[in-house]
Amino acid sequence: MSRAEYVDDEPYGDDGPGDPGSDDGRHADRAAGDGARPERTFAALPPARGRGFAHTWWGQEWLKALEDTALDGEQLRRGRKQAREGAVGAVCVRPGRITAVVRDRDRTPYRSDVLLREFTGAEWERLLEVVVDRSGHIAALLDRDMPPQLAEDAAAVGVELLPGIGDLEPECGCEAWDHCTHTAALCYQLARLLDEDPYVLLLMRGRGERELLDELQVRSAARAARHLPRTVEDAAPPVPEGVPAREAFAAPGPPPLPAPPPAVAAPGRPPALAGGTDPAEGLDVAALEFLAADAAVRAQRLLAEALAPGHATTPVPAALTVWEDTVRLTAAGPPAPIASRLAAGCGRDRTDLARAVRAWEHGGAAALTVLEDEWTPDAETLARARAQLAAAWEEDEQTPRLRATGNRWTVVGTDLQVRYGRDGRWWPYRRERGRWWPAGPAGHDPAGALAMPGPES
Repeated sequence: MSRAEYVDDEPYGDDGPGDPGSDDGRHADRAAGDGARPERTFAALPPARGRGFAHTWWGQEWLKALEDTALDGEQLRRGRKQAREGAVGAVCVRPGRITAVVRDRDRTPYRSDVLLREFTGAEWERLLEVVVDRSGHIAALLDRDMPPQLAEDAAAVGVELLPGIGDLEPECGCEAWDHCTHTAALCYQLARLLDEDPYVLLLMRGRGERELLDELQVRSAARAARHLPRTVEDAAPPVPEGVPAREAFAAPGPPPLPAPPPAVAAPGRPPALAGGTDPAEGLDVAALEFLAADAAVRAQRLLAEALAPGHATTPVPAALTVWEDTVRLTAAGPPAPIASRLAAGCGRDRTDLARAVRAWEHGGAAALTVLEDEWTPDAETLARARAQLAAAWEEDEQTPRLRATGNRWTVVGTDLQVRYGRDGRWWPYRRERGRWWPAGPAGHDPAGALAMPGPES
């Protein structure tokens, strides 16, 4: 099953409400000096065929606000298609408003705006105090990340960072009274910009990046000063007035931190344990050698992850259960005698283990959970899943007939199925020998999941 795509003979232009920026393709920032309002203009993005519009949680929440607000699902579908085809020109972002020129299929241009309420001074005061209160929030913003905890802490003091139902107000030159295809296309395009830079959302709420970071720096310094001792009684022991510069420079300083270890190109080779001495009774030398080799592979991977950017903020994965580790070891391809021991000791039949191994190969522990976890989505999750299914096929494609059971949708009359994971991704499955087998990795597009290749050999 393939996704049909419209290919225009002539690409859409990148006309926008103002200067789209330089030809290097990203954005132009307008400095906010002497009371000027901050403003950023992003050059038109290329078509987005074959990919989703939002991968970050805040980008998805932006789209959820759009899809929950719009009254006409058909307008959303057309707007999404226009955004995919590159119909949205340069996007201008300023406090309370985003603006772009969106072209119809007949190339008629329309100026489209989407309005979002700016924060009041009191709301900014509370939000800035929340950010300063946790050093992790500042570090995340500096890394162009927006952790969910920041949004939760802001909501706790009455500041809703992300828009909700009815917060995205459309204005368009086509004079539609609700979200039209043009404002919908603009919102879908903005989700791609939000994915790359959450400061776009904060700018819409009223503060530019430079202004915001300067204010956070001032508040952080003031907070640190408040914790200094204020009286002689509270003060630390007196510090000498100083030492001669010659003596200060002659004193040895703290030793420099060691350089991080270099990356390892390949796992180390474990020692060969077979020798002239018979092993102790009950010791399986081949199994021990396999485990040593597996440990070397895991050590190399863990080192690569530790050296990767952003590792310090990456959540620690949960420890594997005995069953999950059995599947992982079996997927590593042990010698036949060891594979037989793993199969015999796992408490499952060989088909169950084979299905679990295939799931692991497609997505590790997350894929194994989807294989074994049948659950019923709540009303909100179910509505979101159905909206994704309804939007997965274009107007000129034949939509398959689906039968739902819990989180599983089966294409009627075929051996195809997609399963909706708790993380909002779709996992493809195919019926083989009377049972459902994992057929590929997860994706955010259910139509793409159903278009996976045939059963694996």
